[in-house]
Amino acid sequence: MAGKHRARASAKGGKTTVKAIISHPMETGLRKNKATGKKIPANYIEELTVKHNGKEVLVAHWGPAVSKNPLLHFTFKGGASGDKIDISWNDSTGKKDSLSTAIK
Repeated sequence: MAGKHRARASAKGGKTTVKAIISHPMETGLRKNKATGKKIPANYIEELTVKHNGKEVLVAHWGPAVSKNPLLHFTFKGGASGDKIDISWNDSTGKKDSLSTAIK
């Protein structure tokens, strides 16, 4: 899954805000290739996990209704500057990818 994934996290007032853009085609399997007329195979993120210093803080089960290159934005209690945030996911084709960032 080549692409430019980006993530950042910031802590303030005992809460950490995480924002990430994940480069992924998120194909439903229903669209047709205009040139060939054949359906484009389904390819979408099924499960996404976010960990803070190795502990799960979010698990999301996504499907074909999520848009291309999805934006993830959420807040959780805790976290401090320098802590590690790991985001990983697997898609409907069996591929896996991940990215990491440090809390600022």
